[in-house]
Formats: sequence, structure tokens, C-alpha cells
Amino acid sequence: MRCARTPPRQEEDSEALDLVELFFFAYRDFVGDADRLLENYGFGRAHHRVLHFVSRRPGLTIAALLDILKITKQSLNRVLKQLLDAGFVEARAGAMDRRQRLLYPSPRGAKLARELAALQSARFRRVLESLPPATRDAAAEFLFAMLDPEERERVRGHLGGPDLGRSARP
Repeated sequence: MRCARTPPRQEEDSEALDLVELFFFAYRDFVGDADRLLENYGFGRAHHRVLHFVSRRPGLTIAALLDILKITKQSLNRVLKQLLDAGFVEARAGAMDRRQRLLYPSPRGAKLARELAALQSARFRRVLESLPPATRDAAAEFLFAMLDPEERERVRGHLGGPDLGRSARP
């Protein structure tokens, strides 16, 4: 009896597997730039992600951050506590609801976030400048298409450019 969905044969999937492997290598080098800087503070990639989104969206709620990162509250609490204790992030009470905690980068956190963003942006600029002009749109479309379809509109709402990923299928 055959399964309803059989895996593709190796030769049929080799192009996709090559891209998967290339993606792993590209991600390794992309995050490696930031990892080396984060080591100086005893931080890791989870700290980087929290600091990135808090810096890009000052006043972000913890609930919104959990929604963006898709991690457990327990995982976030550990990382967030370290960033708060080290003075990289500040939690302030909401103006309308004092129970709500709004997250802001401290001056020290904003500086680190800028340094991390500069490292990763430089890599993207270097690559995009070496490729044809249409590559930026193709790269954005590819990355956007990698998102689960039900997440695309939500993610588009988080992005700076309203047209980023616009030509990717919903």
C-alpha cells in the first residue's frame, strides 16, 4: 500500500536540496558577523532578535514581540531579563494601561542594535551591489515567498516598505 504523499526522488529534489544547503551556509555567514560582536556581551542570537525588534519598534509590547518571534513566554523572559538587567532594554508601563509593559532600547541597547544592523546591512549592500539591479526585488520576493502563506500579510505589516514582497504570491 502506498502513502498518499510519497517523497520526491533524490534526483528530482537535488535543486531544492542544493538551495537548502546554500541557505544554511548563507545564514551561517550572515549571523556569524553579528555572533562575533554579541560574544563580547555574553549574548546570543535570541538576544539579537529581541534587541533588533525592540530597537526597530520602540514601545513594542511583550505580546507583540512574542507574536513576531513565535517563541514561548518562558524563552522570551529569560532573554529579556538578561537584556533588562544589563541595561540594553527598558520596560515602561503603558500610558493607558499601567499593567502593560512597553519595551524600549536604552541608549546602550540602541547603539549595539545599530552596530549589529550595520554589520548585516553591509553584507547585504555588498552582495546587492555586485548583482544586477533587479536582484534586490527578486531577493525580496524569494524571501517573502519562503514565508508561510498565512503569515505573509502580518509580516508585510512589520516591514518598512509597503511594497516589499508585493509581487510574491499570497
